[in-house]
Amino acid sequence: MKYIAIATLLAVTFNAHAQQREPLADSLDYRMERQNSASAGDHSPLWLHANKYGLSSLKTTNGFWRAIIERPLSRDDSRRWGIGYGLDMALTDRYTSRFVVQQAYAEVRWLKGVITVGSKEQPMQLKDQELSSGSQTLGINARPVPQVRLSLPDYWTIPGTHHWLAIKGHIAYGKTTDDHWQTEFTQRQYKYTQSTLYHSKAGYLRIGNANKIIVSLELGLEMAAQFGGTSYLRQSDGSMKAYHNQGGLKGMIKALVPGGGDVLETENRNAAGNTLGSWLARFNFDADEWGFSLYADHFFEDQSALTHLSPDGYGEGDQWNTQVKRRYNLYAFKDMLWGFELRIPDQRWMNKMVLEYLYTKYQSGAMYHDHDQTLSDQIAGLDNYYNHYLYTGWQHWGEVMGNPLYTSPIYNSDHRIAVENNRTVACHLGIAGDPSSRLHYRLLATWQKGFGTYWAPFPDPRHNVSLLAEASYRLRDGKERWTRGWTLRGALAMDSGTLLGDNYGVQLTLIKNGILKWRKR
Repeated sequence: MKYIAIATLLAVTFNAHAQQREPLADSLDYRMERQNSASAGDHSPLWLHANKYGLSSLKTTNGFWRAIIERPLSRDDSRRWGIGYGLDMALTDRYTSRFVVQQAYAEVRWLKGVITVGSKEQPMQLKDQELSSGSQTLGINARPVPQVRLSLPDYWTIPGTHHWLAIKGHIAYGKTTDDHWQTEFTQRQYKYTQSTLYHSKAGYLRIGNANKIIVSLELGLEMAAQFGGTSYLRQSDGSMKAYHNQGGLKGMIKALVPGGGDVLETENRNAAGNTLGSWLARFNFDADEWGFSLYADHFFEDQSALTHLSPDGYGEGDQWNTQVKRRYNLYAFKDMLWGFELRIPDQRWMNKMVLEYLYTKYQSGAMYHDHDQTLSDQIAGLDNYYNHYLYTGWQHWGEVMGNPLYTSPIYNSDHRIAVENNRTVACHLGIAGDPSSRLHYRLLATWQKGFGTYWAPFPDPRHNVSLLAEASYRLRDGKERWTRGWTLRGALAMDSGTLLGDNYGVQLTLIKNGILKWRKR
């Protein structure tokens, strides 16, 4: 269905673009890759595997052939209309799929607004793409979800604010594609879902005028939901029971407007789905020769964590389910990803540095009690980040869709799709530079202490250190066209500790970039 939608979108917009006499198939960007990885240990090291939009494998030896062709929207920057599309496919060895359609999309821009149909790799917001450990809600760790997405991808200045206020954001609905993988991974013996629907939305506000001052403040809210589809839950007798979750227009509206609780109703329908998100803030200082940013990413899993308020003050007896007093519980802002980013563009040997601290142990506290006729107190703790009792959690194809320091279900050997380590403390360092015009490098170093979950804590905390050293060298162009646009990338990585095990690996990638020109000039 997604390919039909893509074709329809292109057909509808073709005439408008043809009037400008710019062939849609002219000057296409292409990219070809050959990658091989080899590791010693239980699996590939973390930073050879994570934050690659899900195109990676935990197997100790793996690889792929990849081909990408696209027409970026930037081709039409000088026009009011813009059309873009892309197809990205990989033939893999020892991955979750032998053949992967990583991206397949078409998009149309009118002025600042863009509508995208299909699966496309979307960048993180308010964080560095190659050095950050990752966003907690809308990250780059899992395969893209096919969706219809309406967005303002770049900041749009609000009229009448004299360039002091600007906004951007998106809203999207889609459908996950890992049904077959879930049934294989769980062997239909543990919780799995089929035909799960996806929703995400985000809004960002920038305060500051670059023509007046060198500082700015960015604030954002990212939210996502899983809804609809069918959940299969294991019963006490070992059988699997199906729960049909609410989809359709009502499900879309409930996913759009957060609120309510997750309940198993008598007709076996889930009322709200799995809702989660992040509050974001970023302060920027940009001088002529250097700059820095301070940022925060606060994750939440339900309505009480969204507002940090949970209703209390329920009555007793016949009023046990009525809020008789205006009383609320206030939850602390303990769980956070804090970050510092340094930018020195003119320094070749180190022009970027990122330092992050992640703390996720609180999760609204270690207690949960839903008020009842016996005890009226309401305590909404035990949030259990990235997990859900009806859905398989915030994951796609076994990879968490947020920050990979939450241990992805793909690591589990017990056939359960769950994040078994979501209470963690971590420090992360990233450094990048360009010693020459052809050479680029990055270094990542991460220390992590994992405590498991509230529901299944580790008997003893587990530690881990993950390192990465990666360099990319752009080869000199020859006279012939086929000799141009070659890049060789090599990476060494390791894990050490009881959380991910002791793993050592190397990864080599050969890349060919270019432009396909069909017209004769």
